[in-house]
Amino acid sequence: MILDLARFLNTERPYWEELNELLDRIDRDRFERLTLQQVTRLEYLYQRAASALARLSTFSAEPKTTEFLESLVARAYAECHPNRVASQRFHPIHWFFKTFPRTFRKHSRAFVLSVALTLAGTAFGWGVIAADSSAKSVILPFSQLLGSPTERVKQEESAKTDRLSGKKQTFSAQLMTNNIRVSLLTFALGATWGLGTVIMLFYNGVILGAVAVDYIYAGQIQFLLGWLLPHGVIEIPAILVAGQSGFVLASALIGWGESSTKRARLRCVLPDVLTLAGGFGVMLVWAGIVEAFVSQYHYPVLPYSWKIAFGLVELTLLTTFLSRAGKV
Repeated sequence: MILDLARFLNTERPYWEELNELLDRIDRDRFERLTLQQVTRLEYLYQRAASALARLSTFSAEPKTTEFLESLVARAYAECHPNRVASQRFHPIHWFFKTFPRTFRKHSRAFVLSVALTLAGTAFGWGVIAADSSAKSVILPFSQLLGSPTERVKQEESAKTDRLSGKKQTFSAQLMTNNIRVSLLTFALGATWGLGTVIMLFYNGVILGAVAVDYIYAGQIQFLLGWLLPHGVIEIPAILVAGQSGFVLASALIGWGESSTKRARLRCVLPDVLTLAGGFGVMLVWAGIVEAFVSQYHYPVLPYSWKIAFGLVELTLLTTFLSRAGKV
């Protein structure tokens, strides 16, 4: 069969360019995890380029094209065979500053769902306490939140001694352990097709709304912001990310409109849910440190304006990190 060289080149060149762009993308980030669709496409483009090279090898009229194609096929061969040892190592810095925020943005709709459910719970908790303040004993899980906000503020501001002296590290570890346990449960309950995750997020919102309205109605807004913002702007988003990972897991289990098997879907999302789980774990470690060393100290030890400003800076940095970090 005689090959129409010009027509052949015009037909195949777009595939070579696509393969070259994909390989360039991999070279720019050697630790990026390709999706199943990207791996399948890479394999197809590699085989097509190799076949084209074999057909072109009988021609001497296109030496530059043949040379380019030989290089392209060699690069694709290296990516399609199990010799990328470096990518198999875990690099914590790269994972946290690139893989985690990319994965977060990849599943942004699941995060929006987490936010919506938490806000719904917040509105419910707010409404219940606004209608009947005695409902605090039913809604709030911690005894220190059941008393009068005004009395608590007076007690905190008049404290003569550091009640956490010598115990900050222990208190911080307890906070981290409790918050990570709650977040892991929120994530793991995605295995209930997301129902458990929905309940956990809604209830966390109920607690937040009940506490907020209790202190706001008592005229303690400044104390509330100074108390919650330093650690809350990290802790609350971390729990939302836990819900996000739970919904990603639930989506894979349910498989709306997916023709692949449940096992294949779970295998595909496993790296993402583990990345999100690791990410909210790191966030909660920081939140625990801040709560023990900053949030628990009030005026006159730490000015409320300073604590509020600190929380707003954290929120700005977190928003920038999750929305922009890891972009090529």
